[in-house]
Amino acid sequence: MKIIARLSAMFLLLAIVLACGNNSTSDNEKPYGNPPAEGFNMEGSDARAIAIADEVMEAMGGRKAWDNTRHIAWKFFGRDALVWDKWTGNVRIDRPNGMTLISNINDETGRAFMNGREITDADSVANLMQTAKSIWINHSYWLVMPYKLKDSGVTLKYVGEEATQDGRPADKLNLTFESVGRTPQNMYYVWVDKESKLVTQWAYYSTADNEEPGFINPWKDYKKHGEIMLSSSRGERGMEDIMVFDELPASVFTSPEKPDLQALKQ
Repeated sequence: MKIIARLSAMFLLLAIVLACGNNSTSDNEKPYGNPPAEGFNMEGSDARAIAIADEVMEAMGGRKAWDNTRHIAWKFFGRDALVWDKWTGNVRIDRPNGMTLISNINDETGRAFMNGREITDADSVANLMQTAKSIWINHSYWLVMPYKLKDSGVTLKYVGEEATQDGRPADKLNLTFESVGRTPQNMYYVWVDKESKLVTQWAYYSTADNEEPGFINPWKDYKKHGEIMLSSSRGERGMEDIMVFDELPASVFTSPEKPDLQALKQ
């Protein structure tokens, strides 16, 4: 009996040690989560609105998948074709008039080409780099806004439950901005579908004082690209040729020759 008791005590001690070891490993594995960007107005935002923003991020693929996504390409409303390196800030914009802008949105440097010939006048290039950043700010927001609900300068409020124009039940959020972007006076309402947790509609106001929106558009046709979800339809207009790449040739961000992204995708 004494031997059995000693063996039982030894097994119990071993179980406790193993359990402690497992807890230690678990404690070190912190969840990735969805931390706000530096400058997000946490104090001024509603807890419920923040929780819904986190649900949106999860429904779109999760914050880790978004952070790990490097290159995104798309065509905006059938006009400008963009390739964006999220990690470096490099952006390529091929415009329908033959203009190609290759810029870094972080330091606003870069090169400009017209029909393959480089523009060398310093003042012209500087102005075109400003144009490139403005284009990127606008066009990327139309594509990836749901990932930016907790961006720097954003205040997020919960408005209440309100159906979208197609009758789907949704939670309505309000986004205002402070000291960010080209137009911080803008305001948006965003509808988050109750079931899918995806953004399914937004409304734009040029200022928070406006009584009527500049537009109300649906967000439809979500598809998975790489590890993230992106919506292409904004009603009558939308995004075309959406593609996600882990790697791209350096020439995409150096050469005036427009890359064959479809071929690179295959």
